[in-house]
Amino acid sequence: MQQEKLLLIPGPSPVHPRITHALSLPTVSHVGTEFVEEFKQALANLKKIVFCERGEPFIIAGAGTLAMEMALLNTVERGERFLILSQGYFGERMSRIAESFNLSYDLIQSDWGEAVPVDSLAKKLSEENYAAVVSTHVDTATGACAPVKEYAEVMKDQGGLFIVDGVCATGGIEERMDDWGVDVILTAAQKCLGVPPGLAVLVLSKEAMEKRSKIKAIPAYYSDLLNWLPIMKDPTKYFSTPCVNEIRAFYEGTKIALEEGLDNRFLRHHRIAMGIKAGLEKMGFTSFTKVSYLANTLSVVLYPDGVEDQPFRSGLFDNGVVVAGGLGPVAGKVFRMGHMGNLSYSQVYFALEAVEKTLHSLGYQFDSGSGLKAARAILEE
Repeated sequence: MQQEKLLLIPGPSPVHPRITHALSLPTVSHVGTEFVEEFKQALANLKKIVFCERGEPFIIAGAGTLAMEMALLNTVERGERFLILSQGYFGERMSRIAESFNLSYDLIQSDWGEAVPVDSLAKKLSEENYAAVVSTHVDTATGACAPVKEYAEVMKDQGGLFIVDGVCATGGIEERMDDWGVDVILTAAQKCLGVPPGLAVLVLSKEAMEKRSKIKAIPAYYSDLLNWLPIMKDPTKYFSTPCVNEIRAFYEGTKIALEEGLDNRFLRHHRIAMGIKAGLEKMGFTSFTKVSYLANTLSVVLYPDGVEDQPFRSGLFDNGVVVAGGLGPVAGKVFRMGHMGNLSYSQVYFALEAVEKTLHSLGYQFDSGSGLKAARAILEE
């Protein structure tokens, strides 16, 4: 039997046995009592995770890219203009979606490894009235975490909607919709909530739903949230068959998050991120992402001299850990390690031990055991 690998890519994240069990349960009717109740609870739990009381949650078969498309099409009308704050690869993807539907936009692109400065947003808003501003919270290509709370503060009294792509943040990094004034959070199941891929997830504020109701028609059918809204209100109704097992697993994932306590969950993500960073630095690695923008959900790590990308990642795989290569301009120069969802401290230690074994096999010289010691000092303080 092939050795099971610890999956530390920027998503999917490792799946807790409770979630795997929920996913493996027999498929039941999508309008039956058992599933309907779990669907309702999953929707209610989702609102708690993003600290939203007044909004409308949506859980739909698809992926994060579908959630991006849905967020845009249901809040921005043709003839309007919106602003994209891009921290890297996935901000650029939002622009590709806009172009596919002939939506007008402006783009502020940060340097890779950084985020768009708050002052740049404020300046742009003083020059133009936008229907919406869209920002990636954490870009999985660059490891940059954007200051979305500060963006939201600048957005207040501007009149436009604020849309946050939380695919690599929601459930692992604080996102307070009501308090901050965020109008849409879009995400996916497989990142910080630790559920297998397959769901597009959104929460829209009252104002965002009102905007959708004012748009006469959008260039989509499956992506039209008004077609899904009756089902989210009453899952016994039918629009398109939901992926029953995946939603049951998602419900279990939300229960695990709430049982841990959201503040505790956010703190665990932060401590694991700091522990991994400290451990890797002791072994000679450095962060590609600028320190002030480091995300708690993944690390983009520069190789030291003498360590090459493919041999390192192949060796790490042989030692039981899967990480991802770099994208775009940093391909071959970095590896990307996800550390989100229901990751445990023991899994972190296993990963760092695997990194040490791999470096030894490549003949790289470093202080053996120093990485694990540095991580333990942070995680067990």
